[in-house]
Amino acid sequence: MLLEIIFFLFLGILFGIFTGLVPGLHINLIGAVLVSLSATVFYEMNGIYLVVFIVSMAISHVFLDFIPSIFLGAPEDGTELSVLPGHEMLKNGLGFQAICLTSLGGILGIFLFLVSLLPLIWLSPMINSFTGKIIPFILIIASFGLVLAEKKKFNALLAFAISGILGLIVLNLDFKEPLTPLLTGMFGASSILLSLESNSKIEKQNTEEIVKVKKFKPLLASLIVSPLSIFLPALSSGQLAAMGNQISKSEKGEFLFMLGAINVLAMSFSFLALFVLSKTRTGSAFAVKEILGSVDARIFALIVAAIVLSGIISFFVSRFIAKKFAVIIEKINYKKVSISVLLIMIAIVFAVSGIVGIAVLIASTLAGIYCISLGVSRTQMMGCLILPTIFLYIL
Repeated sequence: MLLEIIFFLFLGILFGIFTGLVPGLHINLIGAVLVSLSATVFYEMNGIYLVVFIVSMAISHVFLDFIPSIFLGAPEDGTELSVLPGHEMLKNGLGFQAICLTSLGGILGIFLFLVSLLPLIWLSPMINSFTGKIIPFILIIASFGLVLAEKKKFNALLAFAISGILGLIVLNLDFKEPLTPLLTGMFGASSILLSLESNSKIEKQNTEEIVKVKKFKPLLASLIVSPLSIFLPALSSGQLAAMGNQISKSEKGEFLFMLGAINVLAMSFSFLALFVLSKTRTGSAFAVKEILGSVDARIFALIVAAIVLSGIISFFVSRFIAKKFAVIIEKINYKKVSISVLLIMIAIVFAVSGIVGIAVLIASTLAGIYCISLGVSRTQMMGCLILPTIFLYIL
């Protein structure tokens, strides 16, 4: 049985690498396929093997997902805020270092997960009873904090309002996967178009020197905001990062480091929520619940082991692949790559969300370009998720 578990652990990591590197291919799709096959093709297979596969794939995906976001400007939910600081570092020859920062944040996020595990197992049932009542006020305070932290406060409020209203409209439309065109346009396509307009060039990439950042405040912020994902399924990693930035006041390198930690913590905590509260907070946790029905202490211990092992392996794999990306990207025509990525984005949005998705992609791209032109932090555009979440809990 141990050999089978190890096999499915490594198989999950391989799938996570693949889904992480391919823009638009999400682990939720693989999870949904496994759930459907578990009742037919995999009917006689021990469900534990599939669970190990799903957990290791999810963690590996979180580590590798930053590579297309930073090198290609193709974000998914959770990595959208890495586009601007990551792209700036890439243009300055520090793309590899940007991935090193997210992967370092990720591996330290796993350490924070282990440290906080026992306290959260004990506290979660008590906290869960009242969290839903206070979250709108937490988000409102965080939103005001985002705006007040800017020098151009009116512009910041305008960017937050525009993105928030767009998010409200899009998330209330009846079409598939609304976040895909919304986030792709707001954070991905807008950045690529602006780079094309300014004829941005990629400097020779430094693959040796590692950028050093202050770690204590970003890690503290990650530890404070990430547990909210246990109780509030509507909060994304990007929203948690925007809230965490109000605590840490991070520079771009520190922010990428914090974002790596928060993404890993949010995914890991989703399995904790399944164990303690029997609630699913991510598609991966939902797939585990569908396969097993419930998670006992023995299964959860196995999940924790899979999180740790896949995280350690993915930490090194992400750096290895990022170094290869850095070497390749400095040798190619970045303008042609950017245009190709834009076309791929359009194709993915059309395949996932149809013609309505294309319309949303255009609208969110234009809104993203305008918000960027206001000269405020990209975190203001998280209003596209924060404002709908506030309305969700208030109304």
